[in-house]
Amino acid sequence: MLSNQREILTQAFAKAAEQALGQPFNGTVTLEKPKDASHGDVACNLAMQLAKPAKRNPRELAQALVDSVSAQLAGSGLVQAIDIAGPGFINVRLSSKAHGEVIAQVLAQGQQFGRKPASADKSVLIEFVSANPTGPLHVGHGRQAALGDALSAVMRAQGWNVHKEFYYNDAGVQIHTLAVSVQARAKGFKPGDAQWPESAYNGDYIADIAADFLAGKQVQAADGEPVQASGNADDLESIRQFAVAYLRAEQDLDLKAFGVQFDQFYLESSLYTEGKVEEAVNAMVASGKTFEEGGALWLRSTDYGDDKDRVMRKSDGGYTYFVPDVAYHISKFRRGFGKVINIQGTDHHGTIARVRAGLQASGFGIPQGYPDYVLHKMVTVMKGGQEVKISKRAGSYVTLRDLVCWSGGVDESQPILGQVEALTKGRDAVRFFLVSRKADTEFVFDVDLALSQSDENPVYYVQYAHARIHSILDQWGGNVVGLNGNTDLLTAPSELQLIRQLAAYGDVLAKSADELAPHHVAFYLRDLAGAFHTFYNAERVLVDDEALKQARLTLLLAVASVISNGLNVLGVSAPKRM
Repeated sequence: MLSNQREILTQAFAKAAEQALGQPFNGTVTLEKPKDASHGDVACNLAMQLAKPAKRNPRELAQALVDSVSAQLAGSGLVQAIDIAGPGFINVRLSSKAHGEVIAQVLAQGQQFGRKPASADKSVLIEFVSANPTGPLHVGHGRQAALGDALSAVMRAQGWNVHKEFYYNDAGVQIHTLAVSVQARAKGFKPGDAQWPESAYNGDYIADIAADFLAGKQVQAADGEPVQASGNADDLESIRQFAVAYLRAEQDLDLKAFGVQFDQFYLESSLYTEGKVEEAVNAMVASGKTFEEGGALWLRSTDYGDDKDRVMRKSDGGYTYFVPDVAYHISKFRRGFGKVINIQGTDHHGTIARVRAGLQASGFGIPQGYPDYVLHKMVTVMKGGQEVKISKRAGSYVTLRDLVCWSGGVDESQPILGQVEALTKGRDAVRFFLVSRKADTEFVFDVDLALSQSDENPVYYVQYAHARIHSILDQWGGNVVGLNGNTDLLTAPSELQLIRQLAAYGDVLAKSADELAPHHVAFYLRDLAGAFHTFYNAERVLVDDEALKQARLTLLLAVASVISNGLNVLGVSAPKRM
């Protein structure tokens, strides 16, 4: 149902409730899609809600509501019929005029259908991927990338000004481990040797970095200055700088292959060099929410709901990892982002309470519950019926680039960026699959399914619906610009179901944004594609009746437009031929 139609019905039911109760109505009118399409377009349980406080029979009350709504909307052309079912459920059937308005809006608004206009006072920072620059992006980062990019598109569709940010943890123990690992390779050692550091990274990419470092090569990440290798295996600082830049450049290639772009890359190291970590610590100390014990500085995070107080500064003088996170989020708030969403793995769950506690203790007026979090579970990769646990390149995990290559039918040893068709196919499958489940559920990525051209492959199923519609339009051979058939002729059950699905698109976008859950868009697209395939099997489009043919072509043009819009939100292509 279109938003303007929903508003009219909502107001009518609210007024009907006021009339039936004989007093102001301050409740909420809930309009839902009936579980059974044969029951109509809209279901309302208002009579069931009000019966007990009104001390009236729910079916009798439902009749009073129906009579009032019918009288209010008489002559509007919105409603065809309103029925009462069971003990007092109200089902509304919209008119052919209302259905035609749906199709007309889809075609008139094009890419803007279902979207809300941008609002200058609605800004949100969405942080995702944020991988340590210590190795290639893995499939968990891929799930973050798919979720974050889709959620960014959903929020933008709801009028938010979206800022996408990648936070590089380029400081700390893991960066030192990276440098030591590359140095060991540069000195000719390898995993298994007695001289190989116990905590070193073992992937083949470490050998690649070492070889390029010894060759004196230069690397440059997307947002940084070029870094020149000294070639001196004893120069650990030069190795560190080169390795970090090398892996940031590699991650840039992964993101490019995945079609993800960020507005800003934020360096953890800058929080130290610019004094922001020290400032955050001083603010928490000044608030009186810290104490010293055992030579360490502690935050009284239990004052803010944490299960225990947390160490901020260890006895050796180093900060625990949540402290720079607090400083980072103070920076986000000061940059004007009143709403912030972090997309992270479920292993970060323990940091939420302490980061929020630190922000409250900082005294900068940051609201409670800041920031929001979307936590996702990891991904299991299956290929050839077997679980894949390691990558030739990374050694200990499957990389995002591996997954894109496999899903595009390309061997991971081959460069994929120049293979447009394979890259698009692989990227489409990975993006759609990784956003097709709730973030907090386990997900099994089946590479064989991603490669299959069958109805069981969800992205193929949706894309094929779009391509089939364009095939029908091509077969017709007319000019789709200005196509405007008489949609009053669309009365078959499969036609009406398609129209109902089209009308729901705006609600799906709104729900996805409210719940920070872009998987609703993937579910919706599968339902819309299913409704199209049902229609295609039930009705002929290119019939002899010219008026009916034009009406059905108009409907299908609208369906293709919404499928394209939804796929675009997920970062997936909408091919016209397959």
